[in-house]
Amino acid sequence: MLVKPDYNVESLENIDFDALKSEGKSVLMFDLDSTLMPSKSGDYLPKTKELLKKLQQDFTVVVLSNNTNQNYIDKVRSVTDFEVISHARKPDTKIMLDYLNRIGKSVDEAVMIGDRPLTDILCGQNANVTTILVDSITKDTEHKIVRFVRFLERLFVK
Repeated sequence: MLVKPDYNVESLENIDFDALKSEGKSVLMFDLDSTLMPSKSGDYLPKTKELLKKLQQDFTVVVLSNNTNQNYIDKVRSVTDFEVISHARKPDTKIMLDYLNRIGKSVDEAVMIGDRPLTDILCGQNANVTTILVDSITKDTEHKIVRFVRFLERLFVK
């Protein structure tokens, strides 16, 4: 199985959010760990926090995380001023589609942004949502085994 994101960029800063807006995109769904914040850190990097604040002026922003650790998710919610949904079970699309239905948005208006091809991107593809694959926010400092697993997973990206 090959996974082909609509866009494959190095970092969040390389995403052309103005182009997405002009294409009618109004909902940005982000993975959490390694996409928006260092894994299990519970806090955003200053540049990410600034970007998210700016994006909220033009988009509905939400986190869809597979994380099930309630204490961790509560910590994330305490530093986040938009919705954080845990237990997303990506690549299953149910949580994503339920969210879009709840806020009255269509899949055509949504974008899924994440660092994992076989969860984030596959979920977006299965839901017919625009997908953007980004590198891990901490790719330069991750343990070797994590980088190796990411390398293996990227072999499925076309």
